[in-house]
Amino acid sequence: MHQPELLIKQTCLLGEGPVWDDKNNCLYWVDILPGDIHRYNIASGDHTTFNVGQMVGAIVPRRSGGLVAAMQHGFYFVDFDKKTLHAITDPEALLPNNRFNDGKCDAAGRFWAGTMPFNESEPAGSLYILSTDLSVQLKIKGVTISNGLAWNSDNTVMYYIDTPTRVIVAYDFDLQTASISNQRVAVDVHGEKGYPDGMTIDTDGMLWVAYYGGWQIVQYNPHTGASLQRINFPVANITCCTFGGPSFADMYVTTARKELSEADLQKQPLAGSVFVIKNIGPNAGSGPNAFAG
Repeated sequence: MHQPELLIKQTCLLGEGPVWDDKNNCLYWVDILPGDIHRYNIASGDHTTFNVGQMVGAIVPRRSGGLVAAMQHGFYFVDFDKKTLHAITDPEALLPNNRFNDGKCDAAGRFWAGTMPFNESEPAGSLYILSTDLSVQLKIKGVTISNGLAWNSDNTVMYYIDTPTRVIVAYDFDLQTASISNQRVAVDVHGEKGYPDGMTIDTDGMLWVAYYGGWQIVQYNPHTGASLQRINFPVANITCCTFGGPSFADMYVTTARKELSEADLQKQPLAGSVFVIKNIGPNAGSGPNAFAG
């Protein structure tokens, strides 16, 4: 049975969005609420933080170098080493009560990222794509907490989570045009403990879903809706997971301590830390798609 191990003890309020940098043997992730981007070198143990001055929902690598971020005030290019930002565009400049949350790139190098209201209780968010020409397109409206994204290996299906719905939906996906259609429920998770948050997909096309308030990650077969295995954690708020490490056989997992009481924190001293599940499977996953613009 696979067990999580502590990678780095950290007090992230809302750790999210782990991204593996294979070229530099580093893991990136964000702490959304204080606006921190973290980088941790697995080999050296060097840990560096860049505070971007606003909430940061998601980061993705850029093929030409650096990162692209979906933040409270829109999309930005990020030079982590120089600690600089360059604003691209803000599709919700007229919605000051929203912020960006989770996001990923598809295989064509477009950045998909979704928004959510600060109150987390009304469908005021949307899912957007930042295309390689830096234009933005609205893809899904009426989202409450935009979260996990994943695509199957032949790029014909996109999976998506709007957390309060407690379902993982699937869309037919056209990689060339970025069109999505034929929405249906792939996995209904109403019976699970906690709320579905971030998500990744393995080379067999199985989904791995982090559960906020659920103390667990669960693997699902999206073709049948069946749960295949679950991995329990010593903290409640599991936020996201990604594959990385040698041959992408390890899984890196972010967590949060947001809204935990002092009594909770005494029981969960590692809340907000980053965990690793080693050798979860040979070539279990793949590296992140990078932004091509």
